[in-house]
Amino acid sequence: MLTENKPSPRTGRAATSRSQATRPAGTRFKTPAASGPARHAAKTSAGTRGHHIPHGVHGHVQPVCTRRSAQPARRSHVPVIAAIICAVAVLVFFIIVALPAITGLFTSVSADQAVEAGVEVEVNIPQGATGDQIASILSENNIIPDPQDYYAEVKAQNADMSLKPGDYRFTTLQDPADVVAQLVAGPNVQGVTLTIAEGLTVKQTAKRVEDVYGISADDFMAQAKASNYAADYDFLADVADDSLEGFLYPKTYSFAGTPTADDIIRAMLDQYQVEVDSLDFDGARATIKSRYGVELSDYDLLIMASVIEREALTEDQRYNVSSTFYNRLEAGMPLQSDATMMYVTGGAVTSEDLKRESPYNTYLNQGLPPTPICSPSLASINAALAPADTDYLYFFITTDDEYFSETYDQHLAAIEENR
Repeated sequence: MLTENKPSPRTGRAATSRSQATRPAGTRFKTPAASGPARHAAKTSAGTRGHHIPHGVHGHVQPVCTRRSAQPARRSHVPVIAAIICAVAVLVFFIIVALPAITGLFTSVSADQAVEAGVEVEVNIPQGATGDQIASILSENNIIPDPQDYYAEVKAQNADMSLKPGDYRFTTLQDPADVVAQLVAGPNVQGVTLTIAEGLTVKQTAKRVEDVYGISADDFMAQAKASNYAADYDFLADVADDSLEGFLYPKTYSFAGTPTADDIIRAMLDQYQVEVDSLDFDGARATIKSRYGVELSDYDLLIMASVIEREALTEDQRYNVSSTFYNRLEAGMPLQSDATMMYVTGGAVTSEDLKRESPYNTYLNQGLPPTPICSPSLASINAALAPADTDYLYFFITTDDEYFSETYDQHLAAIEENR
């Protein structure tokens, strides 16, 4: 039986908004959707990241027997000093100007010799990719020998706003003018599309990939390890359990021919990077710490977004669900979201499941689960970064109604009203 704790009220908030520490944040029931049966299964409760040497005059003593009585004339040091200065200047010029140019010339020649021209290369330009990101993709695949040539062509063709995402087939060391022209014309490779819905887990994504491309789900899961990609994607540096959970961005992808599991995973990670590059994670962490006294990492924010994804049904609900969870963290209350246990069960959660020891059981454990529980949408990530400012501690969501409450009594009344 759940017991009741009385957390201290937050400054400037109603005293009644910090009660029932172990009571669930809310309850919601969802109907099955395309994101998998686990997402909208019936829920019992929810809510549930530096010596001076003196100058002297040296006298000369003339020997008694000498044929030359005249003292040799003192030589001037000015020509010597001038010669030294000139030599230093020449050396500096060589180091600063000539040497880098010569080195660059040989480096360029060596680099060009190392890449065979005319080799076909297929690349994917992610949706929303910036000019720098596109230039990086083209350069890394040796399609353009110098990114500066790409930038010059984009400017010459006034193509900044006309570059299209998708799958392309280019050749190594291709004429930059032709590359930009093709990017403006659009993808020149048509392939089978793969749609990854919001809220899918890595396991569910693997099954979808198997259905579309025939790649074994087990092979996909074996490849989908953070350690396989951390060297190329900085945002994977602090993930838990070597997991890519949360990072396989939900979107429709198109690949030419039959891609490998690695091709698909890299396309998804590229898309995640493109989507979150414009988000202010630093600002969000500062705001959340100031408002709730909670310190989170970028990874923690992604975890929160994944829980929000599995709890909310509409855009507005995401921000209120986010606020509810942050309020509970501030009050020292467990999240009590059965969506986190659904990640373990893969389906509906029973009262007995909520008693099971698991790091994903947010009824028995304080704070966030160890990893994301799905791949959240950009909307849910935004909600995790900018929660609504409320005093909610509970919510009850159905396919038709939503109830957000500050007290447990209000929460119970909402449940009773919906029976």
